[in-house]
Amino acid sequence: MRIDKFLNAVNITKRRAVAEDMLEHKVVFINDIAVKKAKEVKVGDIIEIKYLERSDKFKVLQIPTTKSTPKSKMEEYVKKIEG
Repeated sequence: MRIDKFLNAVNITKRRAVAEDMLEHKVVFINDIAVKKAKEVKVGDIIEIKYLERSDKFKVLQIPTTKSTPKSKMEEYVKKIEG
């Protein structure tokens, strides 16, 4: 699954347009490499989103098969990494 669709499907971003904007401004990294929206996400990848003063990291646990997932099931797809 493409990173822009993944961020939206697992509820990291509220809309795909927001995910695309973040990718365009190079604040989304997979395994420490800034990526474009067509980058494929794989199980085990570490996604990092760098904001102004903070950074959020997520480990991909599985790839969703549907376009969207309930927020209550977010933990099945990504695990937030503290640090």
